[in-house]
Order: sequence, then C-alpha cells, then structure tokens
Amino acid sequence: MLGMRAHARSRTALVPAAVLVAFAVAGPTSAAAPDTLLPTARAIVREHPGMWAQAVVARGERTIVIGRSARQAAEIAAVADRAGRTVARVWGPVDAVVLVPATEAQAAELAAPAHVEGFAAFAGVGRVIVDPSGFGRLSRTGRQVVLTHELTHVATGAALTGDMPAWLVEGFADYVGYLDAGLPVRTVAAELAEEVRAGTPPRELPGRAEFQSGSVRLAQAYEEAWLMCRYIAERFGEPELVGLYRASLRSGVTAALRDTLGMTLPGLTEGWRDYVVRQLGPVAGS
Repeated sequence: MLGMRAHARSRTALVPAAVLVAFAVAGPTSAAAPDTLLPTARAIVREHPGMWAQAVVARGERTIVIGRSARQAAEIAAVADRAGRTVARVWGPVDAVVLVPATEAQAAELAAPAHVEGFAAFAGVGRVIVDPSGFGRLSRTGRQVVLTHELTHVATGAALTGDMPAWLVEGFADYVGYLDAGLPVRTVAAELAEEVRAGTPPRELPGRAEFQSGSVRLAQAYEEAWLMCRYIAERFGEPELVGLYRASLRSGVTAALRDTLGMTLPGLTEGWRDYVVRQLGPVAGS
C-alpha cells in the first residue's frame, strides 16, 4: 500500500504484529536539530489534545518523544538515537517526532486512515507512532530493527514515492534496519529459507500486493526484498545501493538500474535468485 509499511513477521518473535507506525517527518534532505521539530510536535498534539493531557516529553539526539511515561519515553528516545545513527551512516541525518500513546486503540486512532491490524509498522507523512504494548514485547534487537527500518523510511521520504517498487522501498529499509542487528541470514529470512530448502525458491521479486495485510507470503516478501538489497550491496557496494535508491527517486528504477549498476531488472533478478539459494539453501555436508 502506497506510503505504508508492514512488518508483521513471525520469525523468532522479533517483530510481533501491530507494534509501531511511522510517518515521515522531514523527507530525504532533513538535517535540522530536534528543537526545530517543536512546532510539528505541538501541531500533532493539538490534533488529539485529550490523548496527551498528561503527556511527558523526552528529547533524543534528533528526536522528540511524546508519551505517557517518562521512563518509557526516555528508553524509546535512546533506541531512536542508535537507530538514527545507523540511518545517518548509510543515508544521512534524520529527525523525527515520536508519539507513544497509552493503548493500541489510540495508536490505531492516530494512524487512521491506515489500518494497523496485522501490521507492526507503517510509513506515511508527519509522525512516528509507537504501540506501547507491542513495542514492549519486542526484544532489544527487535526494537532496534523496527525503529531503524522506520527511520529509514522517514529519511528517504518513502511516503512520497508512490512510483518506487515496493521491493526497493521495503528492502532498503530492512537492509539498513538489520545492519547492526548481528543476526544470521537464515534467522532473518526464516520463512523464505523453509521454501528454499523445500525446493521452491523465489522466481520473481515480490509485487506491491504481497506487502499488504493478509498476504499469505507477507514475511517472505520482506525477506526477498531485504535479500535483493543485501545482494546489491555485496555485489556492487553499499554506496551503489544508496545511489540506486536516490536515482530511482529521480528517474524510476529501470533507468536507475542502467545508470548506477549497468543492469536490467531481469538480469539483476537472475543474480538475486542465485544469491537467495546460496544464502538459504542446504548447508554443505548437512
């Protein structure tokens, strides 16, 4: 779905459903200090004043977190600091306002008209919304992965890029999200690994519909997209992956592939299929 991001995967309980909803704040060129986000934060609070009557504020390096618990807001700001540094290393600085409502129902209200059922995260325009119950159930690594993924969407202005292929938008965000996670490929792509071992590796990149709520291959779609971006970074280099994304924003993915990688999509897909099998296929001697 345009401008939205789902992360409802079952693998290792890292990211249970309906955890976090993220909306882009400043777009791909933002480099402002958190204080410049105060007008945005005030405007957001005024949209649902009753919800924030007892709100507290925590300031991170480049975030403002508005929540109901000082301790919780400070903890999320710390996670956002680490996530933001990862995003900045790959793409550039990112600023965000983070809202932490009291309940999942309030998170759904804040996210409307987006639907949170079956999703852990969404990306649109304007804010970051954390479902405190779901976010609290995540492991430390899971929190870091999810928030880094969402801040990548914030930094790239993902909600404004309707013509971008979903595999690139979501795969790139997962590429950045998992960079510092220290997780094995087979753990991150557990569902896809099962299919590969069963002799049914993917043939084509996932389309936009496969990233929607209710898709029977939602987890595999994210894993396939992540592995494509990981493949590009390993074969051509991380700067070329970033360059591909930036060029795709300007001229579309077909021209960007030609100009940045010297590839066509069918040619790149063929290499990706082989890469997936090498990464997830049976281990020699097993």
